[in-house]
Amino acid sequence: MNPYVGLVSSLRTAWLTGKTRAAEHRVSQLEALGRFLDDKRQPILDAMASDMRKPALEVELSEIILVKNEVNYALNNLSCWMKDEFVEKNLVTQLDTAFICKEPYGVVLIIGPWNYPLNLILVPLVGAIAAGNCVIIKPSEISSSTEKLVAETLPRYLDKDCFAVVTGGPAETTQLLENKFDYIFFTGIPRVGKIVMAAAAKHLTPLTLELGGKNPCYVADESDLQNVANRLVWGRCFNAGQTCIAPDYVLCSTETQEKLLPALRHAITQFFGPEPRESPDFARIISDKQFQRIRALLGSGRVAIGGQTDEKERYIAPTVLADVQPSEPAMQEEIFGPVLPIVTVPNVDEAIAFINSRERPLAMYVFASDSKLVRRVLEQTSSGSFGANDPMMQTTLISLPFGGIGNSGLGSYHGKFSFDTFSHHRACLLRSMGLEPMNSLRYPPYSERKMGLVTSTFEIKRKGTCTLL
Repeated sequence: MNPYVGLVSSLRTAWLTGKTRAAEHRVSQLEALGRFLDDKRQPILDAMASDMRKPALEVELSEIILVKNEVNYALNNLSCWMKDEFVEKNLVTQLDTAFICKEPYGVVLIIGPWNYPLNLILVPLVGAIAAGNCVIIKPSEISSSTEKLVAETLPRYLDKDCFAVVTGGPAETTQLLENKFDYIFFTGIPRVGKIVMAAAAKHLTPLTLELGGKNPCYVADESDLQNVANRLVWGRCFNAGQTCIAPDYVLCSTETQEKLLPALRHAITQFFGPEPRESPDFARIISDKQFQRIRALLGSGRVAIGGQTDEKERYIAPTVLADVQPSEPAMQEEIFGPVLPIVTVPNVDEAIAFINSRERPLAMYVFASDSKLVRRVLEQTSSGSFGANDPMMQTTLISLPFGGIGNSGLGSYHGKFSFDTFSHHRACLLRSMGLEPMNSLRYPPYSERKMGLVTSTFEIKRKGTCTLL
């Protein structure tokens, strides 16, 4: 028998009582989540340091502050989000009440990845709580210290009848997915996303897939290349490059590549010193498997900067690969490490064509002083998000949705988008039992007169048009 049947059943029983629908319960659980972040700040820092030697500032920014912002934003806006949304009516329903009711799905499964092991389970959890759901959280077993912290401490803060944490690897996740959930939220790679989607399809379960991909970055010739380099190095090396929205490769002309390389070298030295291995501000690769995978990509193109590795430390230096060919290994998969390939293209037309010939990415970036060029790249490409002249900063705005398109994902979240993701938008029309003569127009027997009257009351006409006689 599946080991999680009882757990899913108990959470569904709790949800059916209506307990999580109450605004007071949602507020209390969001506040408890905020206390968890405050109380466990140092254990969180320690766990991240143990898992991947992540610098404290990077943990504060990406794993604590951003999640706390989501909690507070939800608390500030929850009463507004929960209200019924009244909608326009046609002539027939003018005396009725028409609205959208935001109701919880029920029992939700959130499956998190290892690269941002707290953020990427707690931010969706904020939305699931705000929407009134019961939740099972499955953190990644690869970031083992953080998994242990979440499993042992988070349940002490949340309502145990409504929220649970399940640990384990692929076998446990597979068993979890055999159960019927009312919504599934998965963050990971496309290959596993397909498995999750297939499992959800067996129960017709709606889901969100936050996947990844190779995020392109076009650098125009007239750019301020030192500013470009500073921002590229920060975006590529934050969390040792283990970020799904990091710039994955650069597209630029051969001339720009040669000018950009010394600027990139200068930025790396400024940020991490002459020996980045000794810098306290540079993280490590999460596992031996990921280390070996990334190291194998260093044979693409030529190593223009960096390239040093240490298997024992799982250290890969900030590395730039120049003159990389589209057919080489570094261009066949998401890097997910501190390695930046440069592919040369003659102009922006070729860059746009190259981007559009590949799967649509989770994010894409362009560096250019010319706003018309930026707008052109924006309008002629497609991606989950878009950033001009800076990578990754778009995700710090709660007012913007975060999500992919095509191979990079399905659905979005952050801020109110999280609440909407975990809410079923129920269409409601409340009519009176009276006024039956008005309804008789739509009842048989039909006639030309009835057709004319019904058409005139239901029809929506286009504004600003006229008919020439």
